[in-house]
Amino acid sequence: MIPISTLNDAISDDAAIRRIRRLQPAGGAGDKLFPPTYPGEQRGDPPRHVFERRRNDGKDVWCVLIDSVQSQANRLEEALLAAATEDQKLPLPYVTVDFRAAGLHPLERITSLEAPHRVYDAILRDSFLDGVPFMQSEQGRRLAAAKPADATALLELSPTALVFGAWHSQGEGGGLGAKFSRTLVSEIIGVNTPVEEVEMDRRTRTTEPRNAGRRTGSRIDPLGVLRKVEVFKGPTGWSTEQDKAGKRAKSVRPSEINHGNITPSIQPLGVTCAYAEHRAVLTLAGLRRLRFGGGARDTAGRALLAALGLAALCEQDAAGYALRSRCDLVCDGVAPLEVVHADGTTETVALDRAEARELYLEAYRRAEEVGFAFQSLTLSPQPKLVEIVRRSRELALEGAGRDEEE
Repeated sequence: MIPISTLNDAISDDAAIRRIRRLQPAGGAGDKLFPPTYPGEQRGDPPRHVFERRRNDGKDVWCVLIDSVQSQANRLEEALLAAATEDQKLPLPYVTVDFRAAGLHPLERITSLEAPHRVYDAILRDSFLDGVPFMQSEQGRRLAAAKPADATALLELSPTALVFGAWHSQGEGGGLGAKFSRTLVSEIIGVNTPVEEVEMDRRTRTTEPRNAGRRTGSRIDPLGVLRKVEVFKGPTGWSTEQDKAGKRAKSVRPSEINHGNITPSIQPLGVTCAYAEHRAVLTLAGLRRLRFGGGARDTAGRALLAALGLAALCEQDAAGYALRSRCDLVCDGVAPLEVVHADGTTETVALDRAEARELYLEAYRRAEEVGFAFQSLTLSPQPKLVEIVRRSRELALEGAGRDEEE
């Protein structure tokens, strides 16, 4: 357990709190994992994983990105939102856009913990607070004016934006608005991943890794629809008769309307690794850059954010590491937190989920005592926001919603 006084001392004097945890596939060490895929450099290139050389135990080894900093932030926010809403264990202020009256079922709510740009996201900007466009309301103006020199508005309305970073990119000066760096950085990589190295440039002798794993795919159509069957696809759907498919109907293969066999294929996807590593760093030096009015307010505000970041890690541990299909990880032993002192030395501390919640509740109580007025806001979407969602759904149902660049 970390007492609140110890946390305050660390924030005042130390560099960071970190945790380095080893993970293994749920299927056992050496089982194949499927990290996220990203588009190739050229249009039409097949999807690929992200590989890079990293220094590990004194050696340069190939590693693969299993869960990015951005993805981890989303998962940590999801875990905090669950703790705040499902079992009501954590008092956590945030902003909600309520879509229930818009008739866009199953869409009901979007919160500042789910929106891509958090409290400065366009979903919130294009909503009303008590009939006023959000960023023109009193609270919206407070958020727009917030700076690291006085981040009170974010702490009171959406403190997770200070933990995971936020940028009011549509603010004053064409993107020179409020910008807050992450104070918690979390990432999962696969260490010592087999790759095939392909020489790319004979002059520089640089190499590009090629995935050594393979993924196969195929499908046998139980209806036995053959590729030679002529099919037409148009605005009214598909038909074997061109005029019944509507104007400008085009001839397509049965596979383009999801019928027929899928030819067996092999793609360079999927990896094995010695182990996965989850590395999380809460920067205490970064917290010291945030101010909330000086004195006891600074101390309480920073402690609240530190406790919130630690709670997020423990809530994710409890939720588990089922990251995506065929990428389910489990902890490989216990990994305590380390307080990193200013001189680089470390001190180990223990903190479980119950203790993290208790620490956060104490930090929250102390923040209220020094005058912070925490408040969750509920917004209503502007009609234009509802309409753009409605039209997008209509296009998707018509089969015309895919952007050209996609």
